Amino acid sequence: MREISKNELKRKLELLNPHWASGSIEPHIAKLGRRDYFDLFYPLVKDSKVRRAAILFGPRRVGKTIIIQQTIEQLVQDGIPAKNILYLSIDTPLLQGLELEELIQLYTEIQSFSSPEKCFIFFDEIQYLSNWEVHLKVLVDRWQATKFIASGSAAAALKRKSSESGAGRFTDFILPPITFCEFLRLLGLEREAVENVEVLNREFLRYMNFGGYPEAIFSQEIQQNPDRFVRSDIIEKALLRDLPSLYGIQDIQELTRLFNTLAYQTGNEVTLEGISKSSGVAKNTITRYIEYLESAFLIKTVSRVDNCGKTFKRENFFKVFLTNPSMYAALIEPITADGESTGHIVETAIFSQLFHDTSGFERTVYARWSERTKSQGEVDLVSLNERLNVAGALEVKWSDEFFDNANKLKGLIHFCKQCELKQAAVTTRTKRGPIKINDNLTFLFYPAAWVCYMFGKLILENKKALQNFLDTRFQ
Repeated sequence: MREISKNELKRKLELLNPHWASGSIEPHIAKLGRRDYFDLFYPLVKDSKVRRAAILFGPRRVGKTIIIQQTIEQLVQDGIPAKNILYLSIDTPLLQGLELEELIQLYTEIQSFSSPEKCFIFFDEIQYLSNWEVHLKVLVDRWQATKFIASGSAAAALKRKSSESGAGRFTDFILPPITFCEFLRLLGLEREAVENVEVLNREFLRYMNFGGYPEAIFSQEIQQNPDRFVRSDIIEKALLRDLPSLYGIQDIQELTRLFNTLAYQTGNEVTLEGISKSSGVAKNTITRYIEYLESAFLIKTVSRVDNCGKTFKRENFFKVFLTNPSMYAALIEPITADGESTGHIVETAIFSQLFHDTSGFERTVYARWSERTKSQGEVDLVSLNERLNVAGALEVKWSDEFFDNANKLKGLIHFCKQCELKQAAVTTRTKRGPIKINDNLTFLFYPAAWVCYMFGKLILENKKALQNFLDTRFQ
């Protein structure tokens, strides 16, 4: 049986690292705009004071490989010799089956290094290497002056392994889908959209249809047929390849059926019993599959509290959200301004911004209560402080109706009274302004698209937590 020769492997490494010869990355990547997250990720790569590998993880097609290539470009611009930077895509067929140390040995032979000291080594799609976290930890300990960076698509699987096996050796960095704020900035429309609500809403609809992925933003071909791109390149690969290989899932059709059911229910309250009835999947299997789907950054679940902000003893109900509204547009139907499902997708888009703040999202819930409390109502988004007390509330509407009829928001009024909130936020389609409900309560109305923009902007800049935003004086 013919074996792969060392020379073939060396040639493959040279093809994966064109910057060795040219001093720059591929021209088509160099032309792409940088995500705002680049400025947060790059310092982790350059930081040599702490002996840690940087682990970049996130869903498919959010630009992990692009941000790595742009990091390589910036390193060269900052004076790092191109030969001191190694890029390896672990899912490259020719490299599969080789251990990390073997690949590094080939690299040192190509560059005539005695060792890879003071180098930057990137491992892309590292989750396809068995026991990657053990091997990477050994490399970090062995070559202390070398910076190791790894990336992968199955976020929680990578995070769990890095936490368990790389304690003190790995720094995790999440690269989520593109925020609405980034979407506007990449298109050069931020200022115009913020100043003109008609432009803002026009771009918001485009964002919900295809705006979560860097490639789709600049590709007319993808925009004309987003379902093919999202379905085949993102969802199907995660369901058919990533999750089965990581978790040993046998019944892929069952997993796909469940995901399609959850995608249709985005923004709605569900129960395990209801999901089981709709999808035909057993309840115990659903719980396990939901964990897997969350690990692939396809969905997120949100817990429920009562009208006083207290959690229930038995969590029978929860809300499910797609992590990117574009997935709904691809799987179910495109989003229009007055579509039947648009309200739920607007809520999904707003929640998707919060996924970018993992610590804050853990304290994000929704409220719902029934007749047993002598009232009935729901609040779409409730922010809890570190003590798990209610800090703020937001009701998501894609309508201007309640701006002129704020007293109709009886559920929100009841919740604010019970939780002693002096103000809460409500979204609209176009209207904005403060409405005084009574001497102790004021509702702050904002266009939903603006709230989606601000959530992404504030979380990215890390200047204010959600509860501070909800408590901000209206401007």
